[in-house]
Amino acid sequence: MKRFSFSHGTVLTIILVLPAAILFGSDIAAASAGDPTDGFTEVPLKPSNIALQKPYDVPLDQRYSFIDGVHRMWVYSDDKPFSRHSDTQPRTEIRIAGLDYSSGVWQFEGHGYVPKGTSGATVAQIHGASHGATTLILRIYEPGEMRYYDTLHVAGDLYDTWFRLNIVHDVDGGMVTVFLNGEQKFQHHDEGPGDLYFKCGVYAAPADISHYMESRWKNIKIYRK
Repeated sequence: MKRFSFSHGTVLTIILVLPAAILFGSDIAAASAGDPTDGFTEVPLKPSNIALQKPYDVPLDQRYSFIDGVHRMWVYSDDKPFSRHSDTQPRTEIRIAGLDYSSGVWQFEGHGYVPKGTSGATVAQIHGASHGATTLILRIYEPGEMRYYDTLHVAGDLYDTWFRLNIVHDVDGGMVTVFLNGEQKFQHHDEGPGDLYFKCGVYAAPADISHYMESRWKNIKIYRK
């Protein structure tokens, strides 16, 4: 399987019928038949596929670094949005550019790290939907809990540790599945097809956020069937 790595300084289907407890966010994980990427083909990433968004009024190096293969992104609750004309919350995010999709089965993989204290921050998402702006939002709240938006529990104890995150989106089947460290943790219906793409980093929630928010990402890959 071909793998792509970024050099230092680069800035740039059978759907299983699951128990309701898993479908709606229980941390009782379903046994996985294999690695989440089995049966998928990796889509080689180029530097141009890594597009960065950050507060519009500060230089990139004040909210982002790329050292030894690790993308570190941070933001403050009182930062400006990514565009002067936007009314969205502050963010420093990687947007997977040039690989938007509207059908088929696609997968995001990345190793993430969230330091203790970060709360109310979206660390990964699928942007786009028929209804609303997003298909999937994964947020971190104290004490290191990952939630689907601000409600359903996905996983816990994620502060100060590297975790492998895989997000599988079966657009035609209308389902999103989340794996952590190779184990299925969550599955939910999506919000309908649209102009879809993956993002990771830190994006402040509308409420209940910490003043400082950070996440780190490495080994980012995209797969498809």
